[in-house]
Order: sequence, then structure tokens, then C-alpha cells
Amino acid sequence: MILPEKATVPTMYFIGVTTTKSSIMKLFPEWAKALGLENAVLKGIDMEIHANPEDYRKVVEFIKNDELSMGALVTTHKIDLYEAAEDLFDYLDPFAQMFGELSSISKRDGKLCGHAKDPISSGLALESFVPVNYWNDHRGELFIIGAGGSAIAICAYLLDPKNGENIPSRVVVANRSQKRLTEIEEIIQEVNPKATVEYHLTPESVQNDKLLEGLKPHSLVVNATGLGKDRPGSPLTDNAAFPQDSLVWELNYRGELDFMHQAIAQAEQRHLHVEDGWIYFIHGWTQVVAEVFNVEIIGEKFAQIEQISNQMR
Repeated sequence: MILPEKATVPTMYFIGVTTTKSSIMKLFPEWAKALGLENAVLKGIDMEIHANPEDYRKVVEFIKNDELSMGALVTTHKIDLYEAAEDLFDYLDPFAQMFGELSSISKRDGKLCGHAKDPISSGLALESFVPVNYWNDHRGELFIIGAGGSAIAICAYLLDPKNGENIPSRVVVANRSQKRLTEIEEIIQEVNPKATVEYHLTPESVQNDKLLEGLKPHSLVVNATGLGKDRPGSPLTDNAAFPQDSLVWELNYRGELDFMHQAIAQAEQRHLHVEDGWIYFIHGWTQVVAEVFNVEIIGEKFAQIEQISNQMR
């Protein structure tokens, strides 16, 4: 991990794993023009997965103390960065504190602020393809593979008590490590203690296949593992059978996307709606850009950003 040099123009950072491969590097200059962010630039900071806590602290301290470093979007490292550098922030929003993660670093009135934007951006993305009253109408289930920040955000959004009975009839969370499973269980218990949720330790892909087989029709299956983007592979084997008449969400939008291709291969036969992570990517970034540069990206302005993004994809 190499710290960036002192910023000479308003600079936002992208803290990730393979940031140069992200579409945002080409999109950001066009977004900046549309939003009137003169001279603003985006720079990547690549860190290995589960990096040294001291490295996370150095990055946060650099942004905090460098005048023209405006803030950052955090992917992959959302939980690790929070745990390593929580004390360096002057303000942490309620989602960040509840979930123990942050996806947005910004500055406001001389204070360093941390936000967990995923519950908002995942909700907006879900609303774009999950029909209204879907869970009430069909009583399907949610199977989410992975237990990191995105998985937490999706569960929190779908299980929000304000949704009443319109929530998945059962939630199945699977993950390769017990630590993350324990964390997500504690959070979901706080969000909605009445929801029916199961937690499964699945270090092998065939174990996820088995859980997939037990789902009802009209379910939602989500790859929230990062496999197929930063790391090769899929959390399922090629023998996995998706539930009939279901929604399949690949949170990645770039990389090999093995999970998505597995679903597409069965889409016609099993009547699946397969969604990639593109609209989630756009909502995730616009939420943080708006926070970092203190601008509104809603309504017609969001539509303009979406149009620019789709044209450049």
C-alpha cells in the first residue's frame, strides 16, 4: 500500500483492491463535469484484502489531515477500516455505528465524517428490479452468500420492520468464516428480532449448492462474496440448481462474473430474472460522491448520471 502525495486539486479517493479496473475511473471525469465539480479528480488506493490495521489508519489520517483530500469511497475494506480507525472520526452515522463498517469518508465543518451508505444504495438498487409487494405476493425466501458489508445492508433493508409483512419468509445467510456470520447475526437480531433467519458456515461451494436446493420458488439469491470480481470463481458449483421463478442478483458488475453466468445458463428453463451489480454500483457511487462534495444527486441529476454511465459502459 502506497499513500498518495499531497493533493493539489480537490481529490476524492477510491479505497479498494483493484481500483484501476473499475469503470468509475473513466466515469468520474464525466460525472464531475455534469455535477459542476471543477478540477475534481478521483484517485485509487489499492490495499490487499484484510490489510494491516496500521495501514488503514495511515490512509484515514492522510485524508483527515490533507486539506484538498475531500474524502473517499471504501469497498471491500468497509468493516476492516472501521475497526482499525473508528477513533479517528469525529462523526459516525447511525448505520456505521450499528453495522460496524463505513463506505464513505467525508469532511464537513472541519470534522471527519464516516457513513455507511450501503443500506441506502442497496435499497435503491433493489427497488429497481424487485416488484412492489414481492414478498407478500409470493412468500419467497432470501439466500445471501457472503456476510460482509453489502450482505448486512441488503438484509437490513429487506428486513426493516417498517416493511411490515412484506419481507422474505425466511432468510438464509452463508459465509466461509464464522467471524462474519457472528457479526451479521448480531446486527440482524438488532434490526428485526422477529425475522426468520438461518446462518450457515459454508467453506465449500457444494454446501451453498445444498442450501440453494432448499429454497422456495420466487426467492432472491444474492452473490455478496466478491468472487468473480476481485477473486476468481463462484460461491456455487456448476451443478447448482436455482429455485424456479426467482430473482438472482450478482453484486459484481465486472470481472469473470461466474455466478451470473451460472444463473443465465438456467434463466430460460427456470424462469429467472438475472441482475448484475451495475445499478448498485451507480447508486453506491452517487451516494458517496454527493456526501464527499456536498452536492445533491437526485431526480433529473441522477437520471443524467445514469444516462452518462450507461452510454459509457
